[in-house]
Amino acid sequence: MSETRPEVSIHWFRRDLRIADNHGLFRALSEQGDVLPLFIFDREILGRLESRSDRRVDFIHRALADIRETLEAQGGALLIEQGSPKEVWSSLVERYKITAVTANHDHEPYALQRDEAVRALLLKEGIPFHTYKDISIFERGEVMKEVGDPYTVFTPYSRKWKALFTPEKAEPFPSENELRRIWKTTPLPFPTLSSIGFEPTDLQVPPAEVADEVLMHYAQTRNLPGMAGTSRMSVHLRFGTASIRAVVRKAMDHGETYLNELIWREFFMQLMWHFPRVVNESFKPAYDHIAWTNDPAFFHAWCEGRTGFPFVDAGMRELRATGLMHNRARMVTASFLTKHLLADPSLGEAWFAKHLLDFELSSNNGNWQWASGSGCDASPWFRVFNPTLQQQRFDPDLRYVKRWIPEYGTARYPEPIVDHATARNKAIETYKAGLSEGRVAVNVHH
Repeated sequence: MSETRPEVSIHWFRRDLRIADNHGLFRALSEQGDVLPLFIFDREILGRLESRSDRRVDFIHRALADIRETLEAQGGALLIEQGSPKEVWSSLVERYKITAVTANHDHEPYALQRDEAVRALLLKEGIPFHTYKDISIFERGEVMKEVGDPYTVFTPYSRKWKALFTPEKAEPFPSENELRRIWKTTPLPFPTLSSIGFEPTDLQVPPAEVADEVLMHYAQTRNLPGMAGTSRMSVHLRFGTASIRAVVRKAMDHGETYLNELIWREFFMQLMWHFPRVVNESFKPAYDHIAWTNDPAFFHAWCEGRTGFPFVDAGMRELRATGLMHNRARMVTASFLTKHLLADPSLGEAWFAKHLLDFELSSNNGNWQWASGSGCDASPWFRVFNPTLQQQRFDPDLRYVKRWIPEYGTARYPEPIVDHATARNKAIETYKAGLSEGRVAVNVHH
């Protein structure tokens, strides 16, 4: 039987859904050859999704269709499997004589456990499993303090990041030039969305390249949700349909504002790598003692975009309608939920995780902890965004508000569910009491 098994090396696509400038794919093609690219629709992940019309699954399916088309034009194929990764790999070692497996790093807790399980399985079969850095310029413990500790404040981290950066760090891995070394075979089956339990969505995919025009004015326009002033690259960086190296090269030509946003992403990644506990608890333990009100009616109004605060509601409706939300609105909606409504930030974090097309665990967790004050280098606990002032400053002509709230200014638009001044005072009192109790508890614990 073993003689009939095709001999291949396998590149396992995960968060790197592109052919060009793909580090792991480049290494597979240039060092191994006869590469059969693989994608696994992971039942562990898909099983946690609540809706059959999840835009992220649709996005992945479309990205895979593009990859498949490119590979088939070169006489190759894309293998798509469904199931738990360990079961899929158990099957693959029976069907193929696998010489090596490559993939690109993922740092999230589930991904690390998954990769260790697959690594152990392949090791038993004598198959090497090589993984490479691809989704960030620096990762894990590459940007550290002189004493060897991880950074927990952004500004010194970003300074060190920039000091360590050289143009070579952003040079491409030209995998697209090595496709002659793909394993030649007839096309393989390509599953429909319905065959994996999902259905097409209204997904609108932004371009996979940031426009020079946007970056030229980015510092002035990025906080104005009523205009197209942001890069809209977050979903492409999340799923790897664009190369971080290409994006950083372009950012380098346009000042530091956009580059700093890319560095924030890596800052949150390394935080989760060094402190995986933040997935389930506050970075600052004292914040786990705050007495959240968690009023269901308030939370529902926030989710629906019916709080009576237009800037908040526009953001929440944009999220439901598109799967994306302007970053300024993300800050304001998150602050409003945790401070004005005194809801546990984990509720908002879970809502964003359910709806965001660009959902990335480290960034979502880091930003929610930033907004609630519980994270490292967070917004101070006593800082309570005034949604009305935010609207006046960043959406003065109401372009954003009116786009997402057609009934704004009519009797159909609800009154504010809380009074800002009263909610602000209550938030400060609640935080003060909870943090006081929390610090006592933390000191006793230590």
